[in-house]
Amino acid sequence: MPPATDPTEGDAIMVRLDDLLHERRMTLTELAERVGLTLANLSILKTGKAKAIRFSTLAAICRELDCQPGDLLTYASPAGTGED
Repeated sequence: MPPATDPTEGDAIMVRLDDLLHERRMTLTELAERVGLTLANLSILKTGKAKAIRFSTLAAICRELDCQPGDLLTYASPAGTGED
């Protein structure tokens, strides 16, 4: 999945929504209905194109997928910096 990046920093937040949906055998449409989001907005998050996420949205997704925020979002440092 492509990372959501900040071009000034080079850091990336990876969104693992597709993996979690697959593990729970749930469709994006079903999750959108359960959390009250449009399919388009949830798709933006899933593809890593989102610039931000509201805590209330994050909480609703975690509630429906029975996961923690860290299961949904991961951080990747810039390549070649040697940092973790």
